[in-house]
Amino acid sequence: MTAIDFGRVITAMVTPFNADLSVNYAQAKKLSRYLVENGSDGLVVCGTTGESPTLSKEEKINLCKAVVEEVGGQATVIAGTGSYDTAGSIALTKEAEKVGCDGVMLVAPYYNKPSQEGLYRHFRAVAESTSLPVILYNIPGRTGINVLPSTVARLAKDVPNIAAIKEAAGNIDQVSELRSLLPEDFAIYSGDDSMTLPMLSLGAKGVISVAAHVAGKQIQAMIDAYTSGNTTLAANMHKNLYPLFKGLFITTNPVPVKAALNLKGFAVGGVRLPLVEATGNEIESVKNVMQNTGLL
Repeated sequence: MTAIDFGRVITAMVTPFNADLSVNYAQAKKLSRYLVENGSDGLVVCGTTGESPTLSKEEKINLCKAVVEEVGGQATVIAGTGSYDTAGSIALTKEAEKVGCDGVMLVAPYYNKPSQEGLYRHFRAVAESTSLPVILYNIPGRTGINVLPSTVARLAKDVPNIAAIKEAAGNIDQVSELRSLLPEDFAIYSGDDSMTLPMLSLGAKGVISVAAHVAGKQIQAMIDAYTSGNTTLAANMHKNLYPLFKGLFITTNPVPVKAALNLKGFAVGGVRLPLVEATGNEIESVKNVMQNTGLL
């Protein structure tokens, strides 16, 4: 399979809600357009930043459809179709392909903690159900399971359309091991904004980002500076953005980034239970970090 270029800055897009917490599809279209015009090469729709655990299958399909209609062909649209249920992931992946998504992202099955063999079989079964390229997503802090580099390498070798990984284990040694085990054209993305620059130095391609909702152009510029050899400038940009990267995680994602977008006048509404909206203090903290970074 020819490797697809998903881009360097991919935003893990929030799901805008109306006041009654129904999905605001019109605002999702506007947000996707805004993100693509402000530094995003691609978008992940219905990922965990998009509150996928609380979206119905129908809502997920309609969100993917809306974003493809708005920015398809101008940016890569990647559907978050992973869950702890292999059959459910396969069914949603097939729907994502039908509505015109460019790829799917599969988070490691959470809660049920499969073995490495179980992870291998899960990812392989979902990937083989589609012709779309697949991005694996490893985030042990949320899923309770670490997808080991040896498992990723096995999948890359055996399943041609598994093309990339979003790596968010927070372990730089693991990134080094991934890059040494994987083919050159297998893309590694940082799954943590503050790890993007260190991971670029180890051969990562870019970031699947939360902060790009408000700082997409700045993150693109940082990656540009690094890849063009101006590592000092890239480091200075990282240092400037670092308080934002941390400030958007003062409480559970995507609560702070939704607050940030609302502060910018981009109404994305609240969050669905069991998440709760940012407190007054948390909103003030997000506001301060955005002002200090020149984003508000």
